[in-house]
Amino acid sequence: MSRQLEMELWFYENEFRALSSVLAAQGSSVEKQLRERFDELYEALVLLETRQAIRQQADTERAAQAAEAEAARVFSAFHVRAHGQEEYFQLEQRVELLDAARYLRRYLRQEPGAEKGSFPELFPKREQISAERFDQLVELRMENAGKVTGAFELDFDRREFSVVHATDGWRSFSMDDVSTAAYHAFRKEWLPTGDRWKRLMEKLNGREIASAGHLSAREVSLAEEICEMDGHRLNFYLESSFDVDAVFGTRFGADENDCWVNLYANYDMDSGQVCDSLEVVFHHGDGGVDELAYSLNAAEKVVLLRKMEDYCQQQTGQALAEYSAQLMAEDMTPSAAPEMSV
Repeated sequence: MSRQLEMELWFYENEFRALSSVLAAQGSSVEKQLRERFDELYEALVLLETRQAIRQQADTERAAQAAEAEAARVFSAFHVRAHGQEEYFQLEQRVELLDAARYLRRYLRQEPGAEKGSFPELFPKREQISAERFDQLVELRMENAGKVTGAFELDFDRREFSVVHATDGWRSFSMDDVSTAAYHAFRKEWLPTGDRWKRLMEKLNGREIASAGHLSAREVSLAEEICEMDGHRLNFYLESSFDVDAVFGTRFGADENDCWVNLYANYDMDSGQVCDSLEVVFHHGDGGVDELAYSLNAAEKVVLLRKMEDYCQQQTGQALAEYSAQLMAEDMTPSAAPEMSV
């Protein structure tokens, strides 16, 4: 990479001051004039081909430096709900579950340095972002490439804390459980970070809760036959072994007996993506049926796509894209015309 050189010139002080005074009155300086004279000599004496090669090399080096700087940037993302208000923000710093749990405990207990009016105010350098940008950061967190170190949703109205796990997708806990786990992780100041992680996870083990908008890989399993729908979608049946009301924000199971729920997720064969919504069908004991669409967020889509991929391989022996391409090709093949009898 080209280095910048420094040139040292010597002038008589009185001459330099006199020239500086005149140039300053003209809005210029000795340094600026010398730079311009250098540029004039460079243009006049250095061949065009040489100048173009040097410029191209400098552009390449600047682009490489910019790419390196961008690759070194890491982010964490937050979605906070409180008093019916929502805020999305990102931090250009490494925040993992252990850190977020400690921030939460400090805020809930209003410890020194955390006496703020709202949780986001703990981060004066936060950058507010859109819900779409938050979803992008969640997807990057699911890729587990190190670009996004943590993605979190804190709902102070429901007292729920949710974090994106690179394998499981969303994992949700009560804020009280997270605060207690953080207490045990940071109770001893001399404890190494690895031991703090171990204590935190031990205290959170088995404390997960079902939460609306946070369907986890641990709660999702596929069953029955993969069905083709309208030549463009694959339909997967989901077993509902989780708390349906907690996840979908309903009171279906609490209000009646002899009822059940069918859940279906769809895969768009044209785009190779999970469709935006789950189909939720409530069957009531009196024979009535209600349907609703549950909108999937970025983490839930990634989890379902992984589940579909594994299940398709298990059921058909083919990758999801391969199986889809086969079905679409079969649908496009014209059927043979019936033979005419003579």
